[in-house]
Amino acid sequence: MGKTFHKPLALSDQVTHYCPGCTHGVIHRLVAEVIDELGIQRRTVGIAPVGCAVLMYNYFTFDFLEAAHGRAPAQATGMKRVRPDLVVFTYQGDGDLASIGMGEIVHAANRGEKITVIFVNNAVYGMTGGQMAPTTMPNQRTTTSPFGRRVEEVGMPIKMAELLAALQTPAYITRQTVIKPKFVNKAKKSIKKAFEYQMAGQCFSFVEVVSTCHTNWGLTPVEALRWAEETMLPYYQLGDLKTPE
Repeated sequence: MGKTFHKPLALSDQVTHYCPGCTHGVIHRLVAEVIDELGIQRRTVGIAPVGCAVLMYNYFTFDFLEAAHGRAPAQATGMKRVRPDLVVFTYQGDGDLASIGMGEIVHAANRGEKITVIFVNNAVYGMTGGQMAPTTMPNQRTTTSPFGRRVEEVGMPIKMAELLAALQTPAYITRQTVIKPKFVNKAKKSIKKAFEYQMAGQCFSFVEVVSTCHTNWGLTPVEALRWAEETMLPYYQLGDLKTPE
């Protein structure tokens, strides 16, 4: 019987620094599998964020750049415009993209830059100690909102996929998750579509992935998966918000 499961070539042998049970590892694997399947490993460049995935360049076998906090779309824009033959993607968390990087992502999307953005939404600042993020849920406790997010003071969580889909230029905007096996397969298909649209020179593509951060949520990995499904998914609804077809 042939081997049915193996590590993608686009993933290195480096052990990750992520907390056990973190869904970053699942998303990394999906990106790597897609790159293998498309045969683009030698012409792919990733842009690492400031956040939990800051060291992700150690975990892949293709080229990476490290961006200043929130500036990954700007760096990706420069790389893609200078080398349009490359496949360029950013991988960013909610603090990086939706807070300090809000200006960069909105304008890159509005310009229709031919890049792919993987946006990991775990409703908290993960690397810096669990502070409230633009995506933190109402009444969710964090280190900077110990009594819960008070929407009357700081507003409702920002729905980045809907915000970008409201712009006329970007053409592929989707939200997926990896908190259950059935969702993992859909997320992979969306990531693959996003890369294919870029390879065809078609459009800016944005894949939001609802994720977990059980460490900063103060939950077990299993509890975090359940919390994300029960609390986040009703608000951050899954599916394609905009497609180029």
